[in-house]
Amino acid sequence: MDKIPEASFSSLVLFLTTIASQHLGLVKNPLTDKVEKNLELAKYTIDSLDMLKEKTKGNLTKEEEELLGSILNNLKLSYAKDKKDNPADSKKT
Repeated sequence: MDKIPEASFSSLVLFLTTIASQHLGLVKNPLTDKVEKNLELAKYTIDSLDMLKEKTKGNLTKEEEELLGSILNNLKLSYAKDKKDNPADSKKT
């Protein structure tokens, strides 16, 4: 059995990144083995990561700040591109 990684800020950020990526349709949902897009839930998860960034400002290591900032930039770009390419498609599974 695989060892469960220790809980950390970085693992929480990566967990939420995986969820946002699934909702953006970038990766398959491991439970259904299908790509499922839901931009409303993607936005909620991205907003949650943004809130986490604001609430932890000044309390993160340089590496944690860079990880979160980079991930947020990439997710926001993917979300904006999807909204631009599919303006009427806010919820698709």
